Amino acid sequence: MKKIAYSLLFSFVFILFSNAQTPSAEEKKVAEAVATFKKAMISADKNLLQSITAPELSYGHSSGKVEDKAAFINGVLNDPIRFNEIDLKEQTIRIAGNTAIVRHIFDSKVTNNGTPGEIKIRNLLIWQKQNKEWKLLARQAFKLQ
Repeated sequence: MKKIAYSLLFSFVFILFSNAQTPSAEEKKVAEAVATFKKAMISADKNLLQSITAPELSYGHSSGKVEDKAAFINGVLNDPIRFNEIDLKEQTIRIAGNTAIVRHIFDSKVTNNGTPGEIKIRNLLIWQKQNKEWKLLARQAFKLQ
């Protein structure tokens, strides 16, 4: 009888912890939106950048500079910095109604006027569900210490 009780307890604990770590359907959709945003940054695809960002976008850089949607997209398309690779580490996603809070380490390989470089910062991204699609509403980057 003890074996059965321990077996049931172990199974319950296993299921409890397994479910706690499984992302919800909405978290998966947000993760897909983040991956699309990353792809748009690397490819400098204007249409993709337009489609994944909210009209009200507030885009904060680690330097303190803040841009609206038009300035952000213009920067991706015309600034001398080009993203060659982006690795998002330690990403967390939390859903609160129609808002998602995403945090990660943004580790990238870039070229700046043809010179190779690296950008490694932390990001806070706020996503909002608009017309059944997740759109980037706000982003604030900050330097790693």
